[in-house]
Amino acid sequence: MPRITLPDGSQREYDQPVTVMQVAEDIGPGLARATLAGKVNGRLVDAAYRIEDDADLAIITARDDEALELMRHDAAHVMAQAVQELYPGTQVTIGPAIEDGFYYDFAREEPFTPEDLEKIEQRMHEIVKRDLPIQREVLDRDEAKRVFDELGEKYKVEIIDEIIPEGEEVSIYRQGDWFDVCRGPHLPSTGKLGKGFKLMKVAGAYWRGDSRNEMLQRIYGTAWRDKKELKAYLHRLEEAEKRDHRRIGKQLDLFHIQEEAPGEIFWHDRGWTLYQTVQQYMRAKQRAHGYQEINTPQLVDFSLWEKSGHAAKFGEDMFTLEAEGRQFAIKPMNCPCHVQVYNQGLKSYRDLPLRLAEFGSCHRNEMSGALHGLMRVRAFVQDDAHIFCTEDQIQSEVSAFIDFLHEVYADFGFDEVIYRLSTRPENRVGDDAVWDKAEQALADALNAKGLDWEELPGEGAFYGPKIEFTLKDCLGREWQCGTIQVDFSMPGRLDAQYVAEDGSRQTPVMLHRAILGSFERFIGILIEHHEGRMPLWLAPVQAVVMNITDHQAEFVDEVEKTLKQQGLRVISDLRNEKIGFKIREHTLQRIPYLLVVGDREMERGEVAVRSRSGEDLGAMSIDDFAQMARQQIERHD
Repeated sequence: MPRITLPDGSQREYDQPVTVMQVAEDIGPGLARATLAGKVNGRLVDAAYRIEDDADLAIITARDDEALELMRHDAAHVMAQAVQELYPGTQVTIGPAIEDGFYYDFAREEPFTPEDLEKIEQRMHEIVKRDLPIQREVLDRDEAKRVFDELGEKYKVEIIDEIIPEGEEVSIYRQGDWFDVCRGPHLPSTGKLGKGFKLMKVAGAYWRGDSRNEMLQRIYGTAWRDKKELKAYLHRLEEAEKRDHRRIGKQLDLFHIQEEAPGEIFWHDRGWTLYQTVQQYMRAKQRAHGYQEINTPQLVDFSLWEKSGHAAKFGEDMFTLEAEGRQFAIKPMNCPCHVQVYNQGLKSYRDLPLRLAEFGSCHRNEMSGALHGLMRVRAFVQDDAHIFCTEDQIQSEVSAFIDFLHEVYADFGFDEVIYRLSTRPENRVGDDAVWDKAEQALADALNAKGLDWEELPGEGAFYGPKIEFTLKDCLGREWQCGTIQVDFSMPGRLDAQYVAEDGSRQTPVMLHRAILGSFERFIGILIEHHEGRMPLWLAPVQAVVMNITDHQAEFVDEVEKTLKQQGLRVISDLRNEKIGFKIREHTLQRIPYLLVVGDREMERGEVAVRSRSGEDLGAMSIDDFAQMARQQIERHD
């Protein structure tokens, strides 16, 4: 006689096993119509799942976060059914839900065309209208293999062979005459999927992700709760395409990438100005927060990476070379080198915390297929720093770092930050008492700031727990940039010590921290967040001075020189073009201020000021404009 406990604490008792849907019907017909699945003792299950013992139950409806994953998984099955109805003989392989959507890999000799995608999507809508019940069945393993073998589904037979152990049963989900191997859970019927889905593209994919296997065709789709959410998502995609940093980077002449240096950036003058502005800002901020800036070698003997533990864990991602019989690695990260700086001279507890920062140039051998503009590169620079401290100083250092991080993100125009605390993994170093202290220190630092945060159990590094800071851009996309990690392992492995107050030799705790992450990736995020319209303090060119006729050319040169002397990044445009053409061109270049000089402005020693948004700010003296711009720059507007 199961007793069901609902999220509000109320309980319902039944004299026999009961399904999730039956409990929903017992509560009310409205909830039953809305029920998509259930969560029994924290595990997501079908609405038809039978509860035989006492259990906690949450009814899942479209309003719940779990609903989207269910819908996306069902959309994959509906798509596979549509494909096999339209193109008999096509084999289905694997089709999971993914972030924002789903995909399915198909084995078919003829390539899918854009017209095929339209037909498949239309057939999917027809299958949804049929409102086919989705039912789970269980087959004996050998019977399941026989069934799929008779259907010519060799990939399904291989999946069963490799994934399902001998003697176990195979879970099958059926919708109408179509069925597939699947663990589930699924929606009660195809009709629950609604209309919020769309097929996006076709791509190639090797069977089981192995390039030695045959190439399949992967159809990607997106699925949402309803058409309104789908429309909003497609709009975000359009905006993201308009904001693509690679396109804007080319348009604004910021950087380029070429085959001769895959995953590395050729910075142009304006792009390098932006880069240097970000770096100089971070340099000043770090000094103000008590960091010492250092610089360490690019090429380090491989033995150091073996001693630090990086060779064992990241060896495949490291670039190595030999010289004079020694093996070297181009550094993929900065931490072991920072310990070498710390180790120069015996430290006392009075020297701690010691904060060492470096704009460290690193190289990692990323797969060529993973490279993506500025966002994923092989050569990058981190705003990397390591804080050497005592266990008692962890919380205060983390708290100070959080304040620092908020200052930086706000200045760059990011106001929304997500906080996640990753705790001890199963395989780790250090005793539980030290982990308890470190995890509590991180949690206390977050709580002391009044921040909402999420715990990620078991997601910490093997050497210690960490906080990850994820910022949201103007399109609501999440970018994990900042981190602070507690390390109990590396200082000891690399012989770091300090003299404690009682005269004993102790090993310091090492806090790994970054705010921007890599400069390259962060600048890519900045470009897309601002759509290339950088705030004045970041803009590579802050103002352009333009003449109307050649008569004002000499005065334009004087204005440009004066503003440069006052610290502004200014160019002039003396081309023999109409002023309307110049204004349009520099507006497209996203230059914040357009300064126009005609005879009247020249006579008065002024400039006519326009913003790139088209606002006419009127005539100003050169000094007044410079003062206005400097104040805006100081505010980081």
